Amino acid sequence: MASLYSISLKACIVLISSLNIQKKIRSLIGLLLILISSTSLFAQTVTPVDTIKPGKGPVKEQLKQIKEAKVKTLSDSTGNQPKKSPLIDTTIQNKYGDLLNDDTAFNKKYPIWKPALEVLGVNVFTWSLDRFVLNQDFAHIGPSTWKYNIQQGWEWDSDRFGINFIGHPYTGSMYFNAARSQGYTYAQSIPFAVAGSLMWEYFGENTRPSYNDIINTPINGAFLGEIFYRLSSNILDDRTTGGDRVFREIAAGLVDPVRGLNRLLQGKSFRKTTKEVYQKEPLNITIFTGLHKINQDKATFFGKGPTEALINMQFDYGNPFEERYRKPFDFFRLRTEFSFGSGRKLLDNLTGYGILLGNNTGYKTHYGKFSVLYGLFQYDDYWDNKTFELGAIGVGGGVFTKYPINKTTNLYTNLHLALVPLAGNSTRFGPDTSQVRDYTYNNGIEAKFETTLNVDKALSLSFVYYYFFLHTYVGTPGNNNVSILKPRVTFQVAKNISLGFEHFIYYDDRYLKNLPGIYSVRTEQKIFVSWFLEDQQRKGRYN
Repeated sequence: MASLYSISLKACIVLISSLNIQKKIRSLIGLLLILISSTSLFAQTVTPVDTIKPGKGPVKEQLKQIKEAKVKTLSDSTGNQPKKSPLIDTTIQNKYGDLLNDDTAFNKKYPIWKPALEVLGVNVFTWSLDRFVLNQDFAHIGPSTWKYNIQQGWEWDSDRFGINFIGHPYTGSMYFNAARSQGYTYAQSIPFAVAGSLMWEYFGENTRPSYNDIINTPINGAFLGEIFYRLSSNILDDRTTGGDRVFREIAAGLVDPVRGLNRLLQGKSFRKTTKEVYQKEPLNITIFTGLHKINQDKATFFGKGPTEALINMQFDYGNPFEERYRKPFDFFRLRTEFSFGSGRKLLDNLTGYGILLGNNTGYKTHYGKFSVLYGLFQYDDYWDNKTFELGAIGVGGGVFTKYPINKTTNLYTNLHLALVPLAGNSTRFGPDTSQVRDYTYNNGIEAKFETTLNVDKALSLSFVYYYFFLHTYVGTPGNNNVSILKPRVTFQVAKNISLGFEHFIYYDDRYLKNLPGIYSVRTEQKIFVSWFLEDQQRKGRYN
């Protein structure tokens, strides 16, 4: 093929030379022909960087070579993103060589009745557990309870804090992924979460449908559902075989159970492809474990109070400073912490954000060495510990910045301001330990500020400040000002292993209508060991 292009090029040049054309025009046309020809030649030799070639060696070995090649040629070069590569088609791939969207040829969109039927199945399965295994009073349903719910209409329910602000959103994530794992987009999957919640509110319980559930279940359900879907995509690889494939299928199924079930039903768990078929983004994971001191007295430092063991996991998905447009959840962070040792509650907190739309391709996103990402974000906050209860849904604007002070020192900062359509906040100094609601329903605003100074890999200094202004519309009337401060320091002691200390301060100033104000300060301390699992292509700790 190359020789054919060469012969054609020479023939064209001879023809041009024989024509009676001015010398400058002949030179220009010749140059254009050379450029066109060289482009065609290059296009003939490029092959996808993620494709398995039959007959070119074992699949496992080829996958290893593909990964090594991507790490070598498509890793962060200046700390922001990989260098521009002729191997990357940026219309379908990110700069790390991964797909920007799932390959629709291998992830077809199924008829609407299939995800709808699965949403019904999720509700039937959940109700069966509540009715026949747990024998819950609310699960005794029938035509009379359905008629009552329809006739009596909606209310604000009195369920426990954990049920409303983590249980319902998790169920919503299953409704969402019933569609998402069957070829539907993020936006197309949200109506299934709404429909599943409506079905449950009217027909799954003998209590009246609740306003808070129809807000929390689909909105935070979509938040968790998309994160579970993205994380499971990073685990899956339909090119793999043997034990590696089995491990990936099981792990992805644990992260996203509905998707795991659908993969079995669709035959995807057993199919083999020669190329990558799922969208993936660079993923950094940090695991923390250590001791958590909860002080009973105000503003104390390692004072009286319980000491618990903690396990914390943080997922940082996507590179905020890669230059590109972003669709929902192309960039997100999820952090969750479990505490063990005192009390019945294990999940201490779950917090995170996910981008809904954003851009850092314009001239206003780079000022010399200073890089910026701005966008619209969704926020999820869930705190349920011995100090306080706080759950909030937020939607608003966020800005992420990076400033390289020198070659090994970087300053990362992010700032957020969001509306809070629904929040729950404990009404006393401690958490809810009863079986009924002991918190208010609120709306308001939230602001967040996080900054981290990384000195090479040896030292990391960070400061976090969250502020919530909450207006109570169900409960004792009034306004609540909640502030959370978290200064933290970590020192590297070995490769990817660090020791750290975090001081946690919680302020709650509650101004009640016709009642005295309530002012509370509580502190906690954490000593931990962290294990940083850094993506080989994405460098740096952004959060």
